[in-house]
Amino acid sequence: MRVDQIFEQAKAAGAQPVSFEMFPPKGEMTLERAREVAGSFSQLNPDFISVTYSAGGSGNNGATTKIAQMIDADFGIPSVAHLTCISLKRADLLAKIDEMRAAGIQNVLALRGDVPQGAPTGPGCADYRYAKDIIPHLVDASFCVGAAAYPEGHIECDDLELSVRQLKEKQDAGASFLVTQLFFDNQYFYRFRELAERAGITVPITAGIMPFMGKQQISRMVFMCGASLPSPVIKLLARYEDDADSLRAAGIEYACRQLEDLAANGVDGLHIYTMNRADVAGAAMSALRA
Repeated sequence: MRVDQIFEQAKAAGAQPVSFEMFPPKGEMTLERAREVAGSFSQLNPDFISVTYSAGGSGNNGATTKIAQMIDADFGIPSVAHLTCISLKRADLLAKIDEMRAAGIQNVLALRGDVPQGAPTGPGCADYRYAKDIIPHLVDASFCVGAAAYPEGHIECDDLELSVRQLKEKQDAGASFLVTQLFFDNQYFYRFRELAERAGITVPITAGIMPFMGKQQISRMVFMCGASLPSPVIKLLARYEDDADSLRAAGIEYACRQLEDLAANGVDGLHIYTMNRADVAGAAMSALRA
């Protein structure tokens, strides 16, 4: 099923789609292990599951299509295959399109991706510089295409309003839904949503939430994504500095409260960055259903 149809049906029913993300880490996730993770997720009845893709040489990008196909075929859950363009040549993109179509993939999340370390940059170094460059090709191939959104602006862009205008370009290129990067303060999302509406963005925006599980993880996320740490999170990090289990529990609880607040404030959808953990996905679903 196409994700744009999922959002249309949910809106008509006064509901909000809830989705999960899973990832094949560093090429080490076998299809059987992916089936175990997807099976645990399927018991929670998410509206769709997205599967990440790596452009950075980690070796997992070949598994994306296979795992997305398996989720759809074995569990009857719509899947979204991520596709990053930063390292793609035109022939590679056409080959990926053929591969996904042959696998019956209907939904693709178009992303730029992180620039591989040591890769040359500048004009002429890549066939595609931005996600918006591959979206029309994917739409022409009859995929339902999603794109990434940044509630606090892209980490490489200091101007939030410019970042939102660039997001509008993804919609204009053919993206029919948006998934946000993680954030820890819902007020940033609500501000971003207002800016998006004023900019003419009309496609559904699903809010992405990731629980913090430890200091190292949250530090990595802050530096990779540019997400701000609000005072309540900083206080939790300080309170449970020497208690990893309690910090992990507090991080999941904090994420659940975020999800409840977002749902109550009428977001278009909710996306949980599960880190392949069924307990994270289960806690999120329990909070929302309560």
